[in-house]
Amino acid sequence: MVGHNIIVIGTSAGGLKALGAILGALPADIDAVFFIVQHLAADKPSILPQILVDVGSLEASHPADGEPIQTGRIYVAPPDHHLLVNQGSMRVVRGPQENRFRPAIDALFRSAARAYGTRVVGVVLTGYLDDGTVGLQAIKKRGGVVIVQDPKEAEYPSMAKSALQYVKVDYCLPLAEIPDRLVELSKEPAAKEEAYPVTEEIEIESKIAQQQMNTQKHISCFSWNNLFFGSPLIRDIILNGFATKRTIAAIEEDRAE
Repeated sequence: MVGHNIIVIGTSAGGLKALGAILGALPADIDAVFFIVQHLAADKPSILPQILVDVGSLEASHPADGEPIQTGRIYVAPPDHHLLVNQGSMRVVRGPQENRFRPAIDALFRSAARAYGTRVVGVVLTGYLDDGTVGLQAIKKRGGVVIVQDPKEAEYPSMAKSALQYVKVDYCLPLAEIPDRLVELSKEPAAKEEAYPVTEEIEIESKIAQQQMNTQKHISCFSWNNLFFGSPLIRDIILNGFATKRTIAAIEEDRAE
């Protein structure tokens, strides 16, 4: 059986050091592929792929839109573009901002969950605010595995704390323990995907990120109570450009009821 070999990592402030510590410790023969979003300035070039090549044993690059996925590589979102995962290939698009960011961690995580379900491992590292929390929820819905850096050691703990508060996290680990856990998970058979179907919410949000849906048309055609089948998360993203913690909490409360 295939292991948990689709690994998506999100970080923001303090992320360069954290990424180097994890990716630099991975073996060259790991049977997995890595997708990275670090919040970047939209108007400045990124040398992150070259830095990751220098500190580790895996090739890294900014992928082109539609590029095929290759195992044993690291793909890094370029500035001002979302990195999205499809079955066998990637999209690199200037879709709507999420959480005020493009690239956004949530967009990457959600797309991977949609495409690969139980094979996905989502990792949230140091960073400001709460990008990644909603994406981790999507990964859990699809039967994937969630890892969060221990906020006690994170340089900027906000993203990790948000994930721990709103997501049922599988592992909360210091950086030094994450590489070995990723290697172990890549060898551990993933559950059957049929038990964790793609939800309508994940499908719609993924299409928005890939610019496959005219959001203005949908806003004009539905009442606010019925917009996108009543999804408060979608309304939040459309109106604010990001999902608020209040919206996430409301969704979880509705599910509990």
